Amino acid sequence: MNDLHHTPVLSRRTLLGASVLGMMGLGAVACSAPGGGRPSAGDPAKASLQLSWLHSVQFAGSYIALDRGWWRDANLEVSLLQGGPNAPVEPPVVSGAALIGISAADYTAAAVAEGAPFKIIGVAMQKNPFVIASLPAKPVNEPKDLEGLRIGMATANTPVLETLCTLNDVDIDRIEVVPTQYSAQPLLAGEVDCLLCWETDLPVAMAVQGVESVTMLMADHGYELHSQTYIATEQSLAERRDDLVALMTGEIRGWEQYREDTDAAAQLTLRMFPDAGLDAEVQRLQAQRQVPLMFSDLTDEHGFGWWTDETVEANRRTLALLGRDVDADLWDRSILEQIHGG
Repeated sequence: MNDLHHTPVLSRRTLLGASVLGMMGLGAVACSAPGGGRPSAGDPAKASLQLSWLHSVQFAGSYIALDRGWWRDANLEVSLLQGGPNAPVEPPVVSGAALIGISAADYTAAAVAEGAPFKIIGVAMQKNPFVIASLPAKPVNEPKDLEGLRIGMATANTPVLETLCTLNDVDIDRIEVVPTQYSAQPLLAGEVDCLLCWETDLPVAMAVQGVESVTMLMADHGYELHSQTYIATEQSLAERRDDLVALMTGEIRGWEQYREDTDAAAQLTLRMFPDAGLDAEVQRLQAQRQVPLMFSDLTDEHGFGWWTDETVEANRRTLALLGRDVDADLWDRSILEQIHGG
């Protein structure tokens, strides 16, 4: 019934080590995408956008841009490359097979530590989607409520829980971690008291089943980590800036249109990918729940994808607790400044 048993962060986290190691020898040989740069004689430039997971409404802004022909109108022929458990984002971007990839700050930081020449050029999710999901009879409303409870989660996400506890002075030794598959069933069966998951998946799956849940967004309790970020190589920033601007302009327009009518975005997703096994109601609810994660007072003021020096510093603090020390110049706002400023 539910197409959201897995999420990009939870599933890809276990693959990160392999994908980063695969890039070790590629950092110094990144190249432009085939036919790099803008062709002459009016032919459209070609560019690929590497998605972070399987097709779903999670990427509906991209689908809208493609469907409306906004990239074509900008003389850019864009291919959307599906991600998945066997299709990590970072290698295609390093090799130049994709001009832009959709990643997350922790993955990008890990890749850069291995020598990948990445920059974050846009931030789709202003708030990290990680939540603690519980049931109304025994709700987790704040991190302290976790003490004395059983939490179901993938063991690969232990650093995430540890970081949340550190940020909120919670004794992690008083929390029983129960390794679980990525499903709401352990919570519904009473095997655990709460789940570590994404706001846009397991709570949605429960809602479709008529089960009310309580979600505590970790971003509201100090876990600030940019998610669904756009990454490009330094070489692409130097040599294919016009294409980057055109691709990101279409993305921005797509997501702004998405915000205006999330139901239409879900319907478009189902229409474009009829064989993806997507559930219509799941897609509709997920589309709604993404909006407050992707739009904020900051984006209302400056434009979709924006960030500030303050939000970067908050990300760096969270990354440090996750064991990643990164420089602020990992984030490059020049493409967004050119788009929103122009």
